[in-house]
Amino acid sequence: PGQSVYHIKWVRWKEENTPVITQNENGPCPLLAIMNVLLLAWKIKLPPMMEIITAEQLMEYLGDYILDAKPKEISEIQRLNYEQNMSDAMAILHKLQTGLDVNVKFTGVRVFEYTPECIVFDLLDIPLYHGWLVDPQVADIVKAVGNCSYNQLVEKIISCKQSDNSELVSEGFVAEQFLNNTATQLTYHGLCELTSAVQEGELCVFFRNNHFSTMTKYKGQLYLLVTDQGFLTEEKVVWESLHNVDGDGNFCDSEFHLRPPSDPETVYRGQQDQIDQDYLMALSLQQEQQNQDINWEQIPEGISDLELAKKLQEEEDRRASQYYQEQEQAAAQVQQVQGAASPASGRQSGSNERKRKEPREKEREKEKNSCVLL
Repeated sequence: PGQSVYHIKWVRWKEENTPVITQNENGPCPLLAIMNVLLLAWKIKLPPMMEIITAEQLMEYLGDYILDAKPKEISEIQRLNYEQNMSDAMAILHKLQTGLDVNVKFTGVRVFEYTPECIVFDLLDIPLYHGWLVDPQVADIVKAVGNCSYNQLVEKIISCKQSDNSELVSEGFVAEQFLNNTATQLTYHGLCELTSAVQEGELCVFFRNNHFSTMTKYKGQLYLLVTDQGFLTEEKVVWESLHNVDGDGNFCDSEFHLRPPSDPETVYRGQQDQIDQDYLMALSLQQEQQNQDINWEQIPEGISDLELAKKLQEEEDRRASQYYQEQEQAAAQVQQVQGAASPASGRQSGSNERKRKEPREKEREKEKNSCVLL
């Protein structure tokens, strides 16, 4: 993660040129979601037309922002509390590059089991949401899930399965079915609650399937920021609507007008294919070069210049001999083809071939007698 480099996509956001950090791997990267919230809110600014940024640079920008955002006029108790939170947040800041230990509870869109990682969102005043909720109207699931967090529910299911109590076994089965049926980690009840809870124009972070996304609400509709690097050149693809649990939203521009992308998968794959072909070509050339070069590792240490010159000359002779053999074989093949077509032309060709061979033999003798000076 320390070596990660991210491409920056500049979009027109509320009449201002604004950077968005894109992601090249679909990994759990809360750092990008948090940074994009702060960039869209213009709380952090990057140099104009900056094209790439490293994870280290992102961490520096975020660290500086946390230090600068310290409240000025607060009581002594509030100041001590803030400084403690800031210290705790700084201690786990490096985890933002990989993944945070976030554990949802199924009772509310902002209800998570408390972990030190949650302090980062509190300190930055960035709301964290999820949409994996139990529908309160389905009584048996409400009873089976209760107030458990995800981790606690998994443990409960294992425990219930091993129980001799048929009621507990049944409860464990209901809980397991709930997890299986909501594998997308977003329910329609959760989506309704999200739409209601998120404020109009609010910039926040949405957690789903161990992934963090930047989210906002515009005219009552939820949108997720498109950060896939495959859309880097698609200036008009900025947001994706979140209107169902299956994840097939509609792409929109920065003003939330529908914008179908110009097949970004093809564009991205084309770029990747070109990179792969370039790599294979370079590898092929490298291997070819290695095959042609002398194996220097096999040359003993302390060898004299004269002995080294002899070895180099032997290698040169070997290459020359190989070259002439290949040429002669090629000529012989031509002769056979011509001979099959016309015996007379075959004899003539053979005569010419002998004439061509003579200067080659002289050339080989000349090469053998030559000396390499180092």
